[in-house]
Amino acid sequence: MNGKLVAGFIVIPALIVGAVVYYAQEYAYYRPVEAASAEAVIRITDLEGRAEPMLTDSFDGIDADSSPLRFRGCFNTPTSLAVLSETYAIYPKPTPLNAPSWFTCFDSGRLTEDLATGKAVAFLSEKNISPGVDRVVAVYPDGRAFAWQQPNESAEK
Repeated sequence: MNGKLVAGFIVIPALIVGAVVYYAQEYAYYRPVEAASAEAVIRITDLEGRAEPMLTDSFDGIDADSSPLRFRGCFNTPTSLAVLSETYAIYPKPTPLNAPSWFTCFDSGRLTEDLATGKAVAFLSEKNISPGVDRVVAVYPDGRAFAWQQPNESAEK
């Protein structure tokens, strides 16, 4: 009986701590990004290095103050992929980071695959939006677009 009691004192607190950590990672720090501020939030950098507002529609986004890497956004853009490719800076190594499971519009696995096969194109949204972090926008030919933040080359050194 003593062994079960000792195991209970170890397992039960471990389960509680695990649940608290899971909640903190998946839910606690995230807040919605207002759709009205999408033009201020989603910018795209031209070939001369100037960031300007990107045309957006149906924006859905999340962010957190706890880390600059927690930003995610899903939206549509009326600007064609051809115009974007001729006017704005392509992002060389896009790496979409996982979003919380409840933010269902952002599928980092699918996005990574589509970027690798050329079904989507990644553009620099803003360089060093936070020290060592770039915002990236990926756009599909049908106008679907996704944004996230990832470490840049200065953070990788």
